Amino acid sequence: MAQDIRDLFKNEQEQDIQDTMSHGHESRFLDKLNEALPEQRKTSKMHWLYIAASMVVFVAVSFGGYKYFTSDAMPDDNTPAVVEQDSSAEVKTKSLGDLSPDFKKVEDYYLASIHNELSKLELTPENKELIDGYIERLEVLANEYKQLSIELTTSGPSELTVNALIDNLKMRLNLLYRLRDQLKDLSSEVDETHQSI
Repeated sequence: MAQDIRDLFKNEQEQDIQDTMSHGHESRFLDKLNEALPEQRKTSKMHWLYIAASMVVFVAVSFGGYKYFTSDAMPDDNTPAVVEQDSSAEVKTKSLGDLSPDFKKVEDYYLASIHNELSKLELTPENKELIDGYIERLEVLANEYKQLSIELTTSGPSELTVNALIDNLKMRLNLLYRLRDQLKDLSSEVDETHQSI
């Protein structure tokens, strides 16, 4: 019953030598496997998606810059140019940052977050209508923010005006978060329909 451990190791080494494959068996097997299933190079769909997203962002930024720089510089061809001579200089509106450094931090945080979320948007034919609807809401809120800034300048700082300005920024950011979530849901629905096809 009791066996010497050296004998067990010797028997196992002899067994391993007998069990090894013949010379070149692995290379012949790999050659046959490559003949039966040749390796196909797959192009990544994500690569094209990154290129398309970059182009969309570039076009959007170019169009936005064009609209921004040409809207104030050139009047429409259909409207006559009217030059008004106003003796008083245009009054610069105040923002939250003009009130205190703490308000400036709050305003900068929300504006940076809003711009960050806007830069992440990818416009596709499937989500164009959804994004356009949200952009319209954001423009309404941005116009309200300008009106509140004018009120802050003319009436002076009040708790109601400051809270309204902060709430406006919060609403814009929350709208963008909601848009991001809806875009994720939409893209997952589109992916599911493509997978089922």
